[in-house]
Amino acid sequence: MQPAYETPQFTTSRSDAPAIEAGLIAVPVFQGQREQVDWVNQATNGEMGAAFDRAEFNGKAYEMWAAHPSGWRTSRLLLVGAGPEREFDAERARRIGACVGLASRSQKQQRIAVLLSDAWSEPHIEALAEGATLANYDNGHYKSKHDGRFFVSAIEIVTGHDIATAVERGQRLGEAINAARLLINEPGNRLTPREFVSRGEALVSVPGVTVETLDEHRMEELGMGLLLGVARGSTEPPRMLVARYEPVGAPATPVLGLVGKGVTFDTGGISIKPADGMERMKDDMAGGATVIAALRAIALERLPIRVIAIVPATENMPGGRATKPGDVHQSASGITVEINNTDAEGRLILGDGLWYAKELGATHLIDVATLTGAVVVALGKTTTGLFGTEGWGEIVEAAARRSGEKVWPMPLFDDYREALKSEIADLLNSPGRAAGAITAAMFLKEFVGTTPWAHLDIAGTAWAEDARAWTVKGATGVMVRTLVEVARSAGKNWP
Repeated sequence: MQPAYETPQFTTSRSDAPAIEAGLIAVPVFQGQREQVDWVNQATNGEMGAAFDRAEFNGKAYEMWAAHPSGWRTSRLLLVGAGPEREFDAERARRIGACVGLASRSQKQQRIAVLLSDAWSEPHIEALAEGATLANYDNGHYKSKHDGRFFVSAIEIVTGHDIATAVERGQRLGEAINAARLLINEPGNRLTPREFVSRGEALVSVPGVTVETLDEHRMEELGMGLLLGVARGSTEPPRMLVARYEPVGAPATPVLGLVGKGVTFDTGGISIKPADGMERMKDDMAGGATVIAALRAIALERLPIRVIAIVPATENMPGGRATKPGDVHQSASGITVEINNTDAEGRLILGDGLWYAKELGATHLIDVATLTGAVVVALGKTTTGLFGTEGWGEIVEAAARRSGEKVWPMPLFDDYREALKSEIADLLNSPGRAAGAITAAMFLKEFVGTTPWAHLDIAGTAWAEDARAWTVKGATGVMVRTLVEVARSAGKNWP
């Protein structure tokens, strides 16, 4: 098996374009601003001007035009459309970085440079570095033949600004997201709960982080009946990753608790899923991978906030000992749950995970999960469902907006709790199709008490069904950026 990704090394300079030693030089161009790159026309012997005249290139977002400049040390020049300048933001910059990276890989260019105008601020440059790093990911690492696989190893960013810190942040975040993507893309036979947690331990074993893994015996001692109940059908034992980031000098509060769903394969259990598309259920641990990657990035950035990361990991299988519809399990918090649908398992393991994060001292909670198909019906595959308590939900929404990730706030009216009533237990785990994403969130809310809490349902956004100019098909690593941005805002107007 070959590596799935390589993190490129970045340098920054103020070099003149003709003197840059790179296999490819990319120049982002705003739409309709031909004068931005008139200086390139001579090097292309008038080809660039002719391309504008023929409308072959006008700077529309993500369109590209290539030439071989004369008198330069590089052999390839790539103009990349940045779209209208008034619409330019960090997300556009991130996608441009990814477009440049993917185009360079397709042309087998190991060393490249990107020339930026003064319109590119530090947040734009951070996003560009992140996007270029994300482009250095390849899903084909299990193929026995690797013809055509190629990674960019060095990227020089040329600008008049001092951008080293921004570039480093973008590179670090891109590397963390790629680590999450690799975990999410892994087949279920390769990434068992034990293997998932083992790899998670390795990723978060950085300065300032301590790691503990709970096995099924420790879960039994803690009374985690919901997590253990989901795991009953599998021959693979469950695990729970518990990682604490406690930087020197950080205040005692707030303590951010991140909890990620870690179902490494979800058949649905006894309430088994249809065969069509079940292979995708290897990604049902995407929330856990997101939390692991976010904690790694937070710690490497040395953010001054205490963080607790919890990842309950299990399979959901229809074995002879599996939980049956009608069974009742008791959570570590003491809440009893009637199981009427074993395919609503994510909320069960998160219930025990949220409780444990609180027990360890979390003052603010965020959980991330591929929780419901209902959120996909409501919001499609471009927007993550956001549910949260008053004040805290808005903090998370603002962080997502700053990071360029799309979320949409969903209601949590008390009326919805009626659907969770059981005849024989405290809660019913799956009330039915109506408002399914909301009732799932309401179920989780039962385990957080008065603690500020937000829930991110990434069922629609964790996976890209199709390749685009700026991304490959497969795991997206969505919400890593948002969680890091929340940590960056530590304590600022937090409820």
